[in-house]
Amino acid sequence: MEAPLSTWPWEKLGSFKYLLYGPFVAKVMYSRYEEDSIKATWCLHVLILCALRCLIYQLWSSFSNMLFLTRNRRIIKEGVDFKQIDKEWDWDNFILLQALMASLAYYMLPNLVNLPIWDLNGFMVITILHIVFSEPLYYYLHKCFHGSYLFKHYHSLHHSSAIPQPFTAGHATFLEQILLSAVIGIPILGSCLMGYGSMATIYGYVLVFDFLRCLGHCNFEIIPHRLFLAFPFMKYLLYTPTYHTLHHTKMGTNYCLFMPLFDVLGDTLNPKSWDMHTKASIESGKNGRVPDFVFLAHVVDLTSALHVPYIFRSFSSTPFSTKLYIIPLLPLAFLAMLVMWLYSKPFLNTFYNLRGYLHQTWVVPRFGFQYFLPFAAQGINKQIEQAILRADKLGVKVISLAALNKNEALNGGGTLFVNKHPNLRVRVVHGNTLTAAVILNEIPKHITEVFLTGATSKLGRAIALYLCTRQVRVLMLTSSTERFQKIQKEAPAECQKYLIQVTKYQAAKNCKTWIVGKWITPREQKFAPAGAHFHQFVVPPVLPFRSDCTYGDLAAMRLPSDVQGLGSCEYTMERGVVHACHAGGVVHSLEGWTHHEVGAIDVHRIDLVWEAALKHGLMPVSSFPKTD
Repeated sequence: MEAPLSTWPWEKLGSFKYLLYGPFVAKVMYSRYEEDSIKATWCLHVLILCALRCLIYQLWSSFSNMLFLTRNRRIIKEGVDFKQIDKEWDWDNFILLQALMASLAYYMLPNLVNLPIWDLNGFMVITILHIVFSEPLYYYLHKCFHGSYLFKHYHSLHHSSAIPQPFTAGHATFLEQILLSAVIGIPILGSCLMGYGSMATIYGYVLVFDFLRCLGHCNFEIIPHRLFLAFPFMKYLLYTPTYHTLHHTKMGTNYCLFMPLFDVLGDTLNPKSWDMHTKASIESGKNGRVPDFVFLAHVVDLTSALHVPYIFRSFSSTPFSTKLYIIPLLPLAFLAMLVMWLYSKPFLNTFYNLRGYLHQTWVVPRFGFQYFLPFAAQGINKQIEQAILRADKLGVKVISLAALNKNEALNGGGTLFVNKHPNLRVRVVHGNTLTAAVILNEIPKHITEVFLTGATSKLGRAIALYLCTRQVRVLMLTSSTERFQKIQKEAPAECQKYLIQVTKYQAAKNCKTWIVGKWITPREQKFAPAGAHFHQFVVPPVLPFRSDCTYGDLAAMRLPSDVQGLGSCEYTMERGVVHACHAGGVVHSLEGWTHHEVGAIDVHRIDLVWEAALKHGLMPVSSFPKTD
């Protein structure tokens, strides 16, 4: 049985809870036709304040997840996983609650509404009231909630978030947030009753309160230790992220709201607080742990550029799809693209841990379309080379090139960098051997004929050569007889007859297994017979135009179940699923292979890499039903 007031009244409403803001909006709209607009002004202020509060939390969340800025300042080094993100999905419940409580206060005390815009004395009064009432009240309540019954039934929810984040500050039970609302409300109501209230005072107090709550939960140390060396008394008046993180990792200490003075008075100060803060502040200028594996990605397009944790954490934790709420941010994405084009270098985007190994995703600051601009090729290769050399200098073991970063026309699938820098310690991997293995293992054993587009590409060649050894007829779509014959000659003499050159899509009108390595239009898809299945290794994926056909996803594999700290989806992949070339780099790293995997795919290693992936717990992800 649930404890009283441990769940939210609108918990089952989901996103429909935002309809509770409807009366405020309706009142503002309706009052435009009334002479007395005091009530409407009050409702408008509530809405504006709620929006500003959400913005503060969002900005702090964005800053916290900008690993390229905060990676060396992080206090708890582990990543935030999907489980924690889902728990904190409704972090903003308390803002809605306090909006409703503010409206209740208005109707109970209508004389307090007609406040001046500014009252300088009000800031001093509300600060004094906060120190005298809010700080000790919160300290006492917080300490009580760490008692056996209250912690088990209420406060444990807040502490269930392993990694403090700005949104963690709002992750609490209904009862706790009611009491926190009282803590916030006392100085506001007190200053108003004393005649010192003003709109600026209310706005300022509430927003500073939220700012400091986010500061304590941001999980990276931003306050320099030199501040406390210059002004020693300040360490009793202002807590730090390290200080509050100690409360989450070493419970039983550091209960204060914002002022450690009350922990000193209550004898609950963690003795390591100041030393840990000093250490975190000093080490912020040093490089942290060296990753064992790096996946070097690039931006696909403007919309997917917003699919990162430092824009909307919740959005990046689900497979990418265009949402209406990201449309207004497209101009921001366009501006970012220009800035990155003019001045930027590869940067850290996400990370996770697998069996004690640190895996990171770095991003080349270039968008997909730029890879097809002839004048941009040299600059892109310079960016990729810069990332490889940086990884080599740091001591990274394996770096895997994603999608267009290993384009044959661009750098020969990574061959350019390996030849230019023969003494590289980091292993450069294109991961396409596993990509080929995933596609090939999706094809049922009974299939005797396939239609292959992009047939003379790196992947197309490997797929064709592998299938012909299984005595599968491969209709290779290519207009280049020379390139076709070159591939055909690589096959064993007795298997060459299974490789057939075709130059038109009509040749596949009776073939139900299409392997798409080159983007095909809806018109070209019409040549496939009803019931055909489209396997694909083309980016972006083809549009699912045919309702009477099925479409496979891009080659991908699910990471082992013991992966830790994974909290973002890789483009359109499901949670815990990565592109096969990413998985190929993971396998290369886990196996400890010392060779580079660049250039043409070694067909003889396809089965070896596949078996190694399965051995390490990576699982195939396929939408194609096998009927062996």
